[in-house]
Amino acid sequence: MQDAPLKPFRFADAARMVRAGVPVAMVTIVEVKGSAPREAGIRMLVSADDLVGTIGGGHLEWRGMDIAREMLARGEPRRIERIPLGPALGQCCGGVVQLAFEVLGQADLAWLDAVERNFAAQRALQRQVPASGAVTFCDSRAVLAGVTLEADGSWTDTLVPDTMHVVLFGAGHVGHALVKVLATLPCRVHWVDERDTLFPGGLPDNIEAEASDTPEAVVAQAPGGSYFLVMTHSHALDQTLCEEILKRTDFAYFGLIGSKTKRARFEHRMAEHGIDPARFAEMTCPMGVPGITDKAPAMIAVAIVAQLLQVREQRLAALRAGRTEAVHP
Repeated sequence: MQDAPLKPFRFADAARMVRAGVPVAMVTIVEVKGSAPREAGIRMLVSADDLVGTIGGGHLEWRGMDIAREMLARGEPRRIERIPLGPALGQCCGGVVQLAFEVLGQADLAWLDAVERNFAAQRALQRQVPASGAVTFCDSRAVLAGVTLEADGSWTDTLVPDTMHVVLFGAGHVGHALVKVLATLPCRVHWVDERDTLFPGGLPDNIEAEASDTPEAVVAQAPGGSYFLVMTHSHALDQTLCEEILKRTDFAYFGLIGSKTKRARFEHRMAEHGIDPARFAEMTCPMGVPGITDKAPAMIAVAIVAQLLQVREQRLAALRAGRTEAVHP
């Protein structure tokens, strides 16, 4: 499909392509009946020679790309397409998928930019997309993300921020391995170390590196719902960061790299510094899903990312159940 690694869908990429004058279509799964490769609300961007995101791969994705490129060639602005996966495409899923196609242009920058602002503030945004004409949007009090398709071909699109904000302290071997994996996922990474020479050049757009003499100050500035990962070159700095993180009560995840012995020592020292021992259960140490014992940096990174994704799934499940703390940590 393309030689470069597939990039995850981001609304910021859609805005960037529109501003650059690249003809691009957004493809959204608006409804799923039965079994399908992906769920409603999943999107991808299609240009003449590029693809950002995926709606599940296989024949469904190829068909979506073909329709999107036909629309770009003809200048067709918007369309809903019903695709039975078995009869039409020969896929074994057997369900039926409704795809919405939108050719994006300058008029869409208003809502695309609004999405970025709202997501940065952990707020939802709701779009009203008519069968033809201008898209309207507003801040949404709705909690559940999803798409509601109407009989006239219009739809309501509720966009809820679910991107992980990862604050990674430490640019050692495991930190580098983590960044390589996180760069491919729907997340933003604030990568912090005292030593600026350790950061590689050409970082992906969703990775921000910061060389800081006071990394503990970054903890207070991080948004609510952040995923904190502590793995610096200094145990003393690790402990300082742990104490600063435990002063907060709004993080999604807090992990400290190390062994059970390191955890016990840190808990003892933090208790001496006045940290309530009842809070220690909120610190994950050792990090990573159980059952992976290999200590190679890449192996550790995969185990940690798998654990972050488990937490993300739990938070999204809470969001789908209508519990607002999943959106406003």
